Amino acid sequence: MTKEAFQEGRLAHQLSVVEDGEEAIRFLRREGQHENAPRPDLILLDLNLPKKDGRELLAEVKSDPVLRHIPVIVLTTSDAEQDVWRAYKLHANCYLTKPVQMDDFLNKIRSLEEFWLTVVRLPPH
Repeated sequence: MTKEAFQEGRLAHQLSVVEDGEEAIRFLRREGQHENAPRPDLILLDLNLPKKDGRELLAEVKSDPVLRHIPVIVLTTSDAEQDVWRAYKLHANCYLTKPVQMDDFLNKIRSLEEFWLTVVRLPPH
């Protein structure tokens, strides 16, 4: 759903998708088959990833001196206060709950895209 929402977006950007937390950290560190992976401008992170969950991945990204500058946007189904609190404690840059309705979800993705890829000045690679 997220991939489709970004494809409908108005901004030109490359979206890379991985299937689980272990593959995500290999992608970010450019290991194995991801040795030529582009360095992302931002990371959209679901807390409920298989193999290595989003909380573990967030902690690993924010403790890595090469990756910690990349903004991490948590985009997940959980609206539990403990998940929000923990994500910010682990230095997430923002926390968004996925809406159930597709139109609401598309609007949230458009807002995210507009803010993080147009309004905000991100650090250079």
